[in-house]
Amino acid sequence: MQVGPSLAKIPLDAMMALTAARLAVTQSYDAIHSHEEGGLIGVLLAAVLRIPHLYDMHSSLPQQLTNFAFSRSAVIRRLFLAIERLMIRRSRVVVVICPSLEETVRKIDPQAHIVLIENAPGSVDEQSSPAQAAAVRRTLELDDTTPIVLYTGTFEAYQSLDLLFDAMALVHSARPDARVVLAGGKPDQISRAQEQARAAGIERVTVFTGERPASEIPAYLAAADVLVSPRSRGTNTPLKIYQYLRSGRPIVATRLLTHTQVLSDQTAILTGISPREFAGGILAAIGDPDRAAAVGRRARDLAETKYSYEAYLERTRQACAALLPSAAPRVVAKDLA
Repeated sequence: MQVGPSLAKIPLDAMMALTAARLAVTQSYDAIHSHEEGGLIGVLLAAVLRIPHLYDMHSSLPQQLTNFAFSRSAVIRRLFLAIERLMIRRSRVVVVICPSLEETVRKIDPQAHIVLIENAPGSVDEQSSPAQAAAVRRTLELDDTTPIVLYTGTFEAYQSLDLLFDAMALVHSARPDARVVLAGGKPDQISRAQEQARAAGIERVTVFTGERPASEIPAYLAAADVLVSPRSRGTNTPLKIYQYLRSGRPIVATRLLTHTQVLSDQTAILTGISPREFAGGILAAIGDPDRAAAVGRRARDLAETKYSYEAYLERTRQACAALLPSAAPRVVAKDLA
């Protein structure tokens, strides 16, 4: 199933609605917690059952139409906006994952009870050893002295991989020893990205690993010298940013709201959205090890304080208490890893 809106999700959502309705009439529930477009199912069931609803909002539905180039229809956009308004206004609690979504909710319902819970909980799975990092380099056939510029995540258009490739062409001119590694992408997306890399003249210094298991990503991060996020569209904070922070490696990202909600000049090397500016950020991280190390340390410190697992649990407790105030629930969570 592809990321973002798609026609294929309609029958799946219909089946999920039937399953949720069957459970709702055969079981007893105190509240309903739903996510993304599933919030429409959730608010309708909550209204029928007369129980509170929590909407877990990870993105704005109308914005998804633009980010994923799904449709330019004004009618569909108005429909998505109407659904989003309904889900927000009929929910007792709205959980959002970044400040920009909080602003979106406030514009729709200034009285909404919002809890900001970043998609940032870490676990022991995100720890990697020097031996694991070295093994990644061996797998990639890169020695210890080769600068690795690493991108992880999806290959959707809004991730702006074209900016990364054009920037790496400039980086290659100054540092021909540098390599860009991309961990992610489905086969058809990788084929298109390979064509982009070839057009940019960096085919020989670009390594595509394909999608990797989540358990391997920490080792890839540890093996890298620079972590990049070239996104130039959207406002949601990329999930990978929190993992980047915890790695302690220097981050190069575009100076846009999608990044600056979390990152600053203290915790990342922020650049403009032109290839020359982004290349300058990458070269700064490669060429100034002391600055890169300092930025990486501050990034890790930020992750361990503001975006810690304990902070995640505390905000989850706040959301549960707001959802069922009379019950005063106590959330007990355990990292099973």
